[in-house]
Amino acid sequence: MSQGEFIVSEIWPTDRRTPLRWVTSHLARNKLIILVLLIGAAGNAALASAIPLFTGAAFDAIVHQDPDLRRLLVVSLLIVLSQGVRAFMQLGRNFGSEVLGQRLERDTRQELYASLLGKSMGFHDLYPTGEVMARAINDVREMALMMAPGFNLVLGSANFLIMPLIVAPTIHPQLILTPAFFAVGYVITMRWYLKALQPVTEGVRTTFGQLNAGLTESIEGIETVKGAAQEEAEVGRFTRNARRFRNAFVERGRIEARFLPLLLFGLTQGLAFWHALVLYGAGQISVGDVVAYMGLISLFGFPVFVSLFSYSQVSSGLSSARRILALIQARTDLDRNEGGYHGKMQGAIRFENVTFRYAREGVVAGNEGRFPNRPALEEVSFDVEPGQTLALVGQTGSGKSTVAKLINRIYDVEDGRVLVDGVDVRDWNLASLREQISIIEQDIFLFSRTIAQNIAFGKPDATPEEIVAAAKAAQAHGFITSFPEGYETVIGERGVMLSGGQRQRLALARAFLTDPAILVLDDSTSAIDSATEDRIQRAIEAATQGRTTILITHRLSQIRWADKIVVLRQGRVVAQGSHQELLEQSQAYRNIFARF
Repeated sequence: MSQGEFIVSEIWPTDRRTPLRWVTSHLARNKLIILVLLIGAAGNAALASAIPLFTGAAFDAIVHQDPDLRRLLVVSLLIVLSQGVRAFMQLGRNFGSEVLGQRLERDTRQELYASLLGKSMGFHDLYPTGEVMARAINDVREMALMMAPGFNLVLGSANFLIMPLIVAPTIHPQLILTPAFFAVGYVITMRWYLKALQPVTEGVRTTFGQLNAGLTESIEGIETVKGAAQEEAEVGRFTRNARRFRNAFVERGRIEARFLPLLLFGLTQGLAFWHALVLYGAGQISVGDVVAYMGLISLFGFPVFVSLFSYSQVSSGLSSARRILALIQARTDLDRNEGGYHGKMQGAIRFENVTFRYAREGVVAGNEGRFPNRPALEEVSFDVEPGQTLALVGQTGSGKSTVAKLINRIYDVEDGRVLVDGVDVRDWNLASLREQISIIEQDIFLFSRTIAQNIAFGKPDATPEEIVAAAKAAQAHGFITSFPEGYETVIGERGVMLSGGQRQRLALARAFLTDPAILVLDDSTSAIDSATEDRIQRAIEAATQGRTTILITHRLSQIRWADKIVVLRQGRVVAQGSHQELLEQSQAYRNIFARF
């Protein structure tokens, strides 16, 4: 797997040079199933071609004045026996293709999921969630359908296409001409059909992704939509996306309607019957041979009729594979650096002339212009000693939260260096770095799991006693035990059943449980009432003992007790020092202080 923040060891390497090679490398691990599929497809077609031959022999047995009933009975038994065996062959073909399809879906989804977890935030900032979900769910499912029924029918139809070419000359050498004509014409017309179909199916998958992205965005922002009374506008937006998806689907239907093999099959039947009658009139073949030959020609009907659906399904599956592979291969800025430094963290932090801007060119192709190009931080320098508390203050958009995201390498700096314990964070083992840093942000994410599982998210092996102790330290134990299920209460996605203060106290408990060397509190008490804040303030003061703490806050009660304060303005450091020093020396700090 390519470099990323998070890497799952692969049992089987995949070839990502092209979508077809990628799919093939996934399927190649199932050699026994593929063998069952191939034998089943070949056996099914071969035994299907036996029916016309047996039928022709039966005609020859009864058209004479003295019918050969014994021969007719033998032929009948052979038909029954051959078709019984054929049923097992067809079962093998269908079973093999279905197993391959399900395994391809499973393995692809696992690879994609691991890849998405390994992408940097630069990637996730720029890809809409709905678009990613459309690829992870619908496109992956399309790949399974590509195998069954798609490839299953393509392989079956290919064998049905070959059998008349093999069997017809055994009746008379000249009878290969018409099947050869059909086979060549079929290959030429199908090549044109697939060439015309590929960009259209790509368009269907793309417009579906856009439709899903718009829908997901509206549902996630439903409170904002209703609050602004924009339901009609969102319905109109969805309608436009749905119309584009419909138009792409209709265009695919137009291509499918011009399916020339249907016309070719009709011409082939006419030519074959005429040729057989000419040979029969010349006494070179019998009436049974004519019947057998026309039965063989009728086998071409299977590839003609199923190709209208199956090749479209395969084309759609390959388009989906192309979209999924593009997501997996999308550039990500960070790597796990497994061989990097992984010592026990002391908590010293140093910024040296750090410059950073969001959405640097080329993070995700085609999305470079979504954010302004102005640096979020520019030539920022400061340092924090182990165990010290640093307060970052400044107006909204000054870059305070960005500083926190550079410390644990959610993003990488553009210029300059961020050092932890004197080691560039890019030289740290990423997992070791992040395990020893806890960040509590304003927008707290809680999972749709139990309260205990949410608290223990960063330490899954935590004991119930440790979880309760962390909750008590964060002043959360009281409200947790007020629920009927206590710590086993399942909260909704993002903790929608909890108040803002309750969510923030659970986030604090999560941070306390991991016992980090560096604790970053990004306005983490903004949704807490004054009475609760006093209790949490004491818990935070206790928790900060012996560890480096970074406070991003507007609360003077927290700013005052920081060992050091850095004032940011438009991404630059305009002042730094203690509270008293800044009051005396910095007009920018006094202006901020005067606002409260």
